[in-house]
Amino acid sequence: MVVTFKLLGAGAINCRVQYLLKWKGYKEEESTWEPEENLDCEELIRTFEDNRKEKEAKAKKAEEQNRSKKRRRDSSEDTSVTGRKGRGTSVSSLEDHKEPKSKREREDKGKSGFDKGLKAEKIIGASDATGELMFLVKWADSDEAELVPAKIANVKCPQQVIAFYEERLTWHTPVESE
Repeated sequence: MVVTFKLLGAGAINCRVQYLLKWKGYKEEESTWEPEENLDCEELIRTFEDNRKEKEAKAKKAEEQNRSKKRRRDSSEDTSVTGRKGRGTSVSSLEDHKEPKSKREREDKGKSGFDKGLKAEKIIGASDATGELMFLVKWADSDEAELVPAKIANVKCPQQVIAFYEERLTWHTPVESE
């Protein structure tokens, strides 16, 4: 029996929840993606989900605070810019400059890490649960990882693909009989 030691991540593939599992007695590089229905570790899943929700709530709160600070800063910039006659930029042109950034942020959410210009640091897992081979790519300078089709990873980060396979390569030698 193989024992789950730790949940490293979660995601949805074809509308099915899957978890990245670290198996007891195995290296983190040997972690695998498993569908939720195949798992028998409810307490571990519950703890993982509670922690994830807590982190998301903290991140959302921090984002709201940053947005609030930015609004206050922007409003003070608006008054100082429009307070001078003929030298400043109009408020409407300031807003024009801000709009593309938020639009870009919305567009980035649908893009893959490669589309955002991120570099693959390492491939930390693989799954073919969808019928297509997917690699879990850890991005450089980020804590994020993303499932990427192998066809894309083979082109965009071939050295990491090779390293992934080399780390898992084992040689089986036949036992010689006496």
